[in-house]
Parts: sequence; C-alpha cells; structure tokens
Amino acid sequence: MSTLAYAAQDSAAMVGRNLRRTLRSPDTMIMTFAIPVTILLMFVYVFGGAMNVGGAYIDYVVPGIVLLCAGFGSGSTAVTVATDLHTGIVDRFRAMAVSRTSVLTGHVVESVLRNLVTTGLVIAVAVAIGFRPTGDPLRWLGVVGLLACYVLALSWLAAAMGVLVSNPEAANGFMFIFMFLPYVSSAFVPVHTLPSWLRGFAEHQPVTSITETMRGLLMGTPVGSSAPTALIWCAGLALIGYVGAGILFARRSDS
Repeated sequence: MSTLAYAAQDSAAMVGRNLRRTLRSPDTMIMTFAIPVTILLMFVYVFGGAMNVGGAYIDYVVPGIVLLCAGFGSGSTAVTVATDLHTGIVDRFRAMAVSRTSVLTGHVVESVLRNLVTTGLVIAVAVAIGFRPTGDPLRWLGVVGLLACYVLALSWLAAAMGVLVSNPEAANGFMFIFMFLPYVSSAFVPVHTLPSWLRGFAEHQPVTSITETMRGLLMGTPVGSSAPTALIWCAGLALIGYVGAGILFARRSDS
C-alpha cells in the first residue's frame, strides 16, 4: 500500500473517531443542533418584525444564519483540536504508526460533515416556518459547494487556532472573531444601514460576498461580482489555515 493510501486510511479512521466523539458529547450536540435552530428562531421571531429589508425577513436572513452557525461549529473544532493536544492523546498517536497529517485532517473533515448536517437542519426548520427559496437545483448545488468551501476554510483556520493556543478555553475565545464576523456584514441588515465608519469593512470582508452569493443563488436574484470574490476569499482563508496548521503542528510535534 502506498504512503498516500496509508494516510487516507488513517484520516478515515480519525474522521470516524471524531464523529463518534461528537455523537457522545452533549455539549457538542447542543452546539451543533440546538443553538443554530434557536438562533434562527430568535432572529426571525424576535428581531424580524423590526427589520425593513424590502421583503420577508426570513428570506433575507437565512444565508446569514447558516454562515453564523458555521462559525460556531468551527469553534467546536478548535476546542477539540486543543483538547486532543492538551490531554496528550496526540502524543499517543505520534508513538503509533499513524500518519501525522491524519490527525488534523480527521478534525477538519468531521467539521465539514457536521456543519453541513447543521445547515440542512437549519434550512429545513426555516422552510417549515416560512422560508421560500426560489433557486433551481443548479443554484442549490452552487450554494452547497460555496458553503462547503467556506466551512472547509473556517475548519482549517480553527485547526490552526487549536494547535496555536495552550488550552481549549483559549481556542474557543480566539474563534469568537470568526463567529461574530457575520454581525458586521450584510448577513442580518443591509450594509447601507450601518454607520458610515463601519460600511467599508462590512462591504469588503469575506462574509458579505459569501452571504450575497448565497442569497442570490437561493432567491434567484443577480449574483454579480460577489461569487468570484467569495471563492477567492474561501480559497485564501483555506490556504492560510492549511499552511498555518501544518507548520504549527509540525513545530509542536518536534518540540
């Protein structure tokens, strides 16, 4: 068997380990399923009546809720990576004939799968309470692909953060930066309603272009230049996270 095949086999084993741990962790299950649905209901029923977005607020806010939940989900990934390093299980893996790359790859793939399931749940609940997307199957495929790219990028950044910090609590704290990016974007309110000093950041940060692309694909509105910008952001963030996580993990392995 080739080295690549061994690495793929070890990565699959790590994905299975992390999925089983997620299913057995009440905290992670709450973060994965209960909190995203609660956030959706809160924005629609508590804040929705006060929002003027030129249409049904639920149709406007669902893409933002999905991206917000991806941020929360990536926070869990950073914590589990830091926990593995903090408790010494990674040291045990190093003493075994296990591919080094499989440790982080297992966390990242599990994160992508978990967040896609969460997205499916959020959209199902949204449809049940009034969300009415008009996109055709091809546009839905584009939404899934773009979301997978965004979650993959966040997951590699979370893995890098989990390796960088000294304990799980610090990992969760650092990931709040990514969790709150959707609040300063077009995810929940139009950018032109924000204070003038904040609009420049909101218009050019990654969540805005990704939100506008998803909104356009789901609701059948023009996507414009948002799609290529969103893909560039996702590719850049994923590259930074992947390279950073690899370098940091190698340094900790050699120390």
